[in-house]
Amino acid sequence: MNYRAVCFDFDYTLGDSTDCIVAGFQHAMTRMGWPAPDRETVRGTIGFLLEDSYTMLTGDADPARRAQFRPLFQSVANPLQRTQCKLFPGTVDLLEGLHGQGVQMAIVSTKSSDTLEAILDYHGLRELLGLVIGGDRVARPKPDPEGLLLALDRLGVNREELLFCGDTVMDAGAAKNAGVAFAAVLNGTTPAEAFEEWPHVHISPDLWDLKRWLGV
Repeated sequence: MNYRAVCFDFDYTLGDSTDCIVAGFQHAMTRMGWPAPDRETVRGTIGFLLEDSYTMLTGDADPARRAQFRPLFQSVANPLQRTQCKLFPGTVDLLEGLHGQGVQMAIVSTKSSDTLEAILDYHGLRELLGLVIGGDRVARPKPDPEGLLLALDRLGVNREELLFCGDTVMDAGAAKNAGVAFAAVLNGTTPAEAFEEWPHVHISPDLWDLKRWLGV
């Protein structure tokens, strides 16, 4: 184990909130006069800032309409995610293995911090992942490095001592911009070949492989 700290994205890295997120998108978009998107269409936007996902699906870039989308989405999706988000196989074993070796861990995600903390509480993981940096705790979302730079400061480690694990090229871009190592996890919709043009130390098909690669 060559890192003193490991940061994780959440959606499609450690957890799967797809059904909850789809319900939120369908509620918000139909309330705003759009057709309800199907599950696979929504899956392709998970990990982006909510407002950007709305624009991706509708082509509507009006700032007021983008702002209207978030609370409508959250009114349905957030309560569901607190208890219905599923962890990917290997999540608990990976986190417990890292914790057992004294590795500090954090979440750096675009998901709201209170929802992330509620999910971690529900699954009994708050003691393992004490630092949560959600999208509401930064001014600029990934691939901007702000979240990872904040994690470096809060965890008290140097760039070369931190590994960031995520499932999208936005995560890879954030790691590159922060000057930290990146490992891709293929739990989401981004294929392995999409990461080849980005600096990375490993590409894991699942969290069991990531655990083996880290040696924990």
